Amino acid sequence: MLYLCYFSLSFILCFSITPFVRYIAGQKGWVAQPRKDRWHKKPTALMGGIAIYIAISLPLFFLCLTTSGSVYPVAWSGITLLFILGVLDDFIRLKPQSKLIGQILVASMVTFFNFRFHWFNSLTIDTIITIVWIVGVTNALNLIDNMDGLCAGVGFISGFCLSLLYMGNFPEPLILALILAGATLAFLFFNFNPASIFMGDCGSLIIGFTLSFLTLIYPAHAKNINPISMYAVPLLILLVPIFDTTLVTLIRLLSGRKASQGGRDHTSHRLVLMGFSEKKAVSFLYGITLISGVSSVFVSKSDSLTSPAVIIPVFLSIILMGVYLSQIRVYPEKEFSVLRDKSYTPILIELTYKRQLLLVILDFCIISFAYYLSYRLRFDSNAFPFYFKVFLRSLPAIIACKFIAFFVIGIYRGIWTFLSSNDGFVYLKASFAATVLSVVCVTFIYRFQSFSKGIFLIDFLLTTGFILFSRFSFRFFDETIKRRTLSGDLVLIYGAGRGGEILLREILNNKSLNIKPLGFIDDNTLKVGKSIYGYSVMGTFNDIEAIHKKNNISGILISFHDKDNDRFDKIKLFCKENELFLKCFSVHLEEIDL
Repeated sequence: MLYLCYFSLSFILCFSITPFVRYIAGQKGWVAQPRKDRWHKKPTALMGGIAIYIAISLPLFFLCLTTSGSVYPVAWSGITLLFILGVLDDFIRLKPQSKLIGQILVASMVTFFNFRFHWFNSLTIDTIITIVWIVGVTNALNLIDNMDGLCAGVGFISGFCLSLLYMGNFPEPLILALILAGATLAFLFFNFNPASIFMGDCGSLIIGFTLSFLTLIYPAHAKNINPISMYAVPLLILLVPIFDTTLVTLIRLLSGRKASQGGRDHTSHRLVLMGFSEKKAVSFLYGITLISGVSSVFVSKSDSLTSPAVIIPVFLSIILMGVYLSQIRVYPEKEFSVLRDKSYTPILIELTYKRQLLLVILDFCIISFAYYLSYRLRFDSNAFPFYFKVFLRSLPAIIACKFIAFFVIGIYRGIWTFLSSNDGFVYLKASFAATVLSVVCVTFIYRFQSFSKGIFLIDFLLTTGFILFSRFSFRFFDETIKRRTLSGDLVLIYGAGRGGEILLREILNNKSLNIKPLGFIDDNTLKVGKSIYGYSVMGTFNDIEAIHKKNNISGILISFHDKDNDRFDKIKLFCKENELFLKCFSVHLEEIDL
């Protein structure tokens, strides 16, 4: 009940102070004007971080006076110093190096009071890693403050998950996490799209510092509980800001742009370019934060042998997401990648389509995880420790056998975005051959002693499923982007046969047509209600007038070639009466004179 009081106090303070700060910001002219490299489209009040700071610092200051221990004084000091740094930056625009020096000084103060990761035996290395972590996370939260509600929402979800981690035995970090969660949740009421106030650097810096400090405390408590969670939990809690900062930095460096240069190329911006609305993009990142946060709670309460069953899928998924999002062109191609000869060469295409390096790395993770998960599913908690040694002993041989089979069968010869059912059969054949070769190898080397036939059956099913999912997910992602980013004249496609399917594919792959399909109509009533690539057959020709009135289409595309029947004359008459354009799709081969 006491803990809930601190959450409520910080919530009430922030909720009541934010409108007052917003009013003062309007009176003083502390307003962010729309800019080309920013996302908001209307003047918005700044300095919302003042309300967040008061809501966090006042309860912390009271705790400093009434309790012993160093968590609260160090947290309050760091938050206060970074708040001052943020205010100065919001008003006078400090140079990046000046901000960095201030952040390093605050991080050094934290390590001076012996708050370190305890990841390494070397005090020097551990101290350096701790300083890098605090500075990096603080800036990562500052960077994701690029869309309404994103930083505050991630701060709230992360703070809430941290409170679940510390609940029971660690009251000081628990109370600090609840105070952070209360303040950020209250601010979210004013900052979610459409935002009426921005927090500014004075808010994002203290949220980032508080989260970095809270995750910093965890490994010392988890050292004797679950060694894997020492490393995994801090990364899982802050997966979204770490992912966004890493993605943006890598792509900017590969693109020949400055990593410190601002821009609209963050994860949230890429999701919007995919076709998400701003609210949906932010909510999607909320969902990832929640999933990774809940995963961290599970990992913290599991043993070292069970934790990988959650950690590996989460990190594999986030890596795949990075591959997907990095393919979205935010800037013109000439800005995307300038290499040695000053000519454009897409980095990701070079890696994934020519050398297939990324695919091999992905398969390495899939093979290892599928084999591990097979043991985890096959044996109970009592038997698993013994068979885990068998797993570790045989894993190198299994990896080698599967890669040999994959290479020989030829699963690395295809292109991700042009997969077909025939490719699916190749993957199935390769997975089966890999399993057979693995069984032969294990029998030859280990005489199949301590192995289970069920392991290889489960492993075959898991490997096949993961391989197929990873491959076809790229095609699904590519088609999703194409559908979501289509723009132009809204049209109906007349004819839901083979010609209509080919026409739709051409529209999806050729944006220069400037056409956006609404769906199909077809004279075959059995096709009504069906769909092709996600576009439904909306009715027959008799329904076309109602469809036009409801959706205000601009034209009709005919996908069949018979122009001498009644329906062709009727469609021409309808288009003429309603001032719609009418175009006919055809595919032909043109002979070239030699």
